[in-house]
Amino acid sequence: QLQASGGGLVQAGGSLRLSCAASGFRFDDYTVGWFRQAPGKEREAIICSRTSEGITYYVDSVQSRFTISSDNAKNTVYLQMNSLKDEDTAVYYCAADVEPNEECIDFLMLYWGRGTLVTVSS
Repeated sequence: QLQASGGGLVQAGGSLRLSCAASGFRFDDYTVGWFRQAPGKEREAIICSRTSEGITYYVDSVQSRFTISSDNAKNTVYLQMNSLKDEDTAVYYCAADVEPNEECIDFLMLYWGRGTLVTVSS
């Protein structure tokens, strides 16, 4: 099970940190990814990472602004989002799978958390 949290309302240019806590398995050696779905748009992959490989996928629109990190003791993965823009408004999801997923393909992820809404206001 995955539990995502940390969404909310933030002004453009601000920051938020999303959390994704796992229960029932360890993130070690899992592919972990963050995805988002904006209103009226398809879900897109933002970033995927695997402990043994580091970050394997980064969507261009968030490079240099978003980063992924983890706290092994808490079995939690974070998405730090800086310099937020209006177009970052979306429901954000975390996902995980035991298999590698270098291209961060959503249907290859077995575990999904409930989305958390991020709203960026200008």
